[in-house]
Amino acid sequence: MGNDHVVMSNERTNSEYWNEVLHLALQALWANKLRAGLAMLGVIIGSGCIVLVVTATLLGKGYILTQIEASGSNLIYASITRSSNPSPLTLSDEISLGDMEAVKNQITQVTVAGGAAELPMSVVAAGVERPVNLVGVTDGFQEIRRLVVFRGRYFDPDDMMIHAKVCLLTQELAERVFPNQNPVGQEIRVGDLRFAVIGVFRERISTFGQTEIARETVLIPFGLMTYYKGREYISTLYVQADSPEAVPEVTRQVAQILKSRHRPSAEYDVENLMSLLEAARNISRALTVLLVLIALIALAISGIGIMNIMLVTVTERTYEIGIRKAVGAPREAILYQFLMEAFLISGTGALLGILIAIAIPGAINLILRAIPEAVGIRVPVSWISVVLAFVVSCSTGLLFGYLPANRAARQHPTESLRYE
Repeated sequence: MGNDHVVMSNERTNSEYWNEVLHLALQALWANKLRAGLAMLGVIIGSGCIVLVVTATLLGKGYILTQIEASGSNLIYASITRSSNPSPLTLSDEISLGDMEAVKNQITQVTVAGGAAELPMSVVAAGVERPVNLVGVTDGFQEIRRLVVFRGRYFDPDDMMIHAKVCLLTQELAERVFPNQNPVGQEIRVGDLRFAVIGVFRERISTFGQTEIARETVLIPFGLMTYYKGREYISTLYVQADSPEAVPEVTRQVAQILKSRHRPSAEYDVENLMSLLEAARNISRALTVLLVLIALIALAISGIGIMNIMLVTVTERTYEIGIRKAVGAPREAILYQFLMEAFLISGTGALLGILIAIAIPGAINLILRAIPEAVGIRVPVSWISVVLAFVVSCSTGLLFGYLPANRAARQHPTESLRYE
């Protein structure tokens, strides 16, 4: 019973001790509200910057990755190498429909495969002739490339099977050939063949002419390309893997199949978007580190401000410190009081900065919900950045507050009482 009483007494004493430290720190800050508020302002800006920087980086990273993946998810693409080849290419070296079927049937991780063949041509409409890029596409092309058909329709299975003389136009070409008209249902002549326009499309993400889809392109069923080229062969073979993890292995197997089905001297470029995605992630990480460092510099500056203000405070309160020491206040009590003041300034500033930083994305998300075109778009908030901002801000306050707190604690009571 005696030991229990001592423990309870110690606990009560410790509790009262820290309550007194907190009370004195709050009293001192309240007496100098303006000064404390100015010291807090730097922490508010620094902590808010950390959260907003990470939020902006996550948003930018998500946007970049979405834009890259919009051109085709888990995409592998292959084409014949037409340069740096010592021997002349033959038609047997070209990628064929048989190669596409072999890839689909032999690689279990492939969900869909498609191809395209392109040819420079000209179209004639309303007596006007203009150069275009004629592209024949196979089944699976739309599933992989996910073109946006915003007027009319895409090819159906019957169009592909019977090699129907139908086509789709890019938005730019439709506006030039059929100005102020609905192109769907109109007829267009490409070379010696006439096609009925069944749709107008655009790429989900612009590739700026780096794929077979140029600004002015005509899409036709792949079987019709034999009329122009004399043989069905694929300029670009597209393959979609069933997961991001399978992309490297599928890339290797596609290259192996193409090599095994053609002459040893024929070379093929088999690429994927993983290197591009990884580059985007690395850029995002580098930007995050850079911007967080800038925010930490802002916090360091705010910490120096806290230190300077508290040094002035210690000087102004020298007489008060002397009185407290004269009546028996230990060195630790003075140290902890000033550290508590530094912690309250930095901690309160951190909370305010974090709340402001969270409120900004929250307000943006509310606005986005009211915009139909922005359905599904959200500004993310990283809770790791929230914890990081709070911990770093409080640590900065304690670190820069230690010097003035230690200076106050080490003052001699006699000299302090003589100070005016």
